[in-house]
Amino acid sequence: VSEARFTPESAQGAANVLQSYYALLEAGKYGEAFRLREPSEGLTLDRFAASFERFSEYHANVGAPSEPQGAAGSLYVEVPVQLYGRLKDGRPFSNAGTVTLRRSNNVPGGSREWRIYTG
Repeated sequence: VSEARFTPESAQGAANVLQSYYALLEAGKYGEAFRLREPSEGLTLDRFAASFERFSEYHANVGAPSEPQGAAGSLYVEVPVQLYGRLKDGRPFSNAGTVTLRRSNNVPGGSREWRIYTG
């Protein structure tokens, strides 16, 4: 992730939210991490936290964000992420993918903060 100055509303601001999210997960601060996600039907904090019980180590490398794309009053940014660590049984794991973040595009009443978008 770039170390250049950025605004919270920028694409780099979205990547910073994602970097914070994974740092919170790594530290076991699941409640704080959960609040950086958009609400998802059926996903409670307890279920979210329980999904990390199988890991003894959980880390992420966050890549450079895409340019923001607008649609239906929202802005979207995609950020590549590489996850890695160890399961409690000692086996290593790794996974790579893209995470989408969303925020309001200056729509009255919309959130101006980037949130992890669950679609």
